[in-house]
Amino acid sequence: MQDRFLKSIAKLPESLATAVVPLLDKDFAGHIDAQQLTELQAQTQMELNELLLALLPIAAALARPPISEFHVGAIAKGKSGDIYMGANIELPGEALFHSVHAEQSAISHAWLSGETIIEDIIVNASPCGHCRQFINELVEGSKVNIHLPSQDTAPLSHYLPYAFGPSDLNISAPLLSKQQHNLILDSNDPMIIEALDHASLSYAPYTKNFAAVVLETKDGATYCGRYAENAAFNPSMQPMQMALSTMSRHNRDFSEINRAVLIESSKGVVSLVGAAMDALHSVAPIELEHIVAEPE
Repeated sequence: MQDRFLKSIAKLPESLATAVVPLLDKDFAGHIDAQQLTELQAQTQMELNELLLALLPIAAALARPPISEFHVGAIAKGKSGDIYMGANIELPGEALFHSVHAEQSAISHAWLSGETIIEDIIVNASPCGHCRQFINELVEGSKVNIHLPSQDTAPLSHYLPYAFGPSDLNISAPLLSKQQHNLILDSNDPMIIEALDHASLSYAPYTKNFAAVVLETKDGATYCGRYAENAAFNPSMQPMQMALSTMSRHNRDFSEINRAVLIESSKGVVSLVGAAMDALHSVAPIELEHIVAEPE
């Protein structure tokens, strides 16, 4: 079991602690598939919602909050039945807008894993306004059920009435819907090809700046993030922050970053290079490779 989960295990019911420990091996990064979830229910005799709320301390152990020192975990449950954990991340010395909220982390985890609909968000405190707006960007976002300890489950529409979302800006394919934006770039570099693939799947209906980041560690592993815009603009999730969140879930230290690539579309009306460089330089002394691709 990874050391970061030692304190969390002590907070779980004994039956759940015993059942979940085998899952927390060196490769665990917050994903529990539907079959594993069914097995956990059988071993603990817990109702699904009870089980998911009880797992929140495991999600919170993924957090890296050097500024607030406040660990927040969240779980997104996809239509597939799989669950995806996420946690808050703060970048030392950087402006607070670089922070990743736990709900954003969990949602981006599900998105990168191929989920197209999130049905439930489980979190230990009511989502802040930033996260409510971010959830509202999703496919059927207003219907996402919010699960909180000691409170009745309610859809996002209960927490965000009179919401402003993608449909108000005439966007018919919201976040998590299948995206395919063809970008042209001549390269045989595997890392650049990976970044290009993720940029083509990114969500940027408001600026058309389809973008992605790939981070490579010294052992050759890669971790990606895609741009995820929001109708209210500020809750947009930067690809660099998503890539750092992915690294954190996989229990990798940012000092292990050996190479960083940002690809963005030449037709975007904004550029993410400044924000990406600031975030990267706060955690690793690595120069950002900035590549501009042409739309097909």
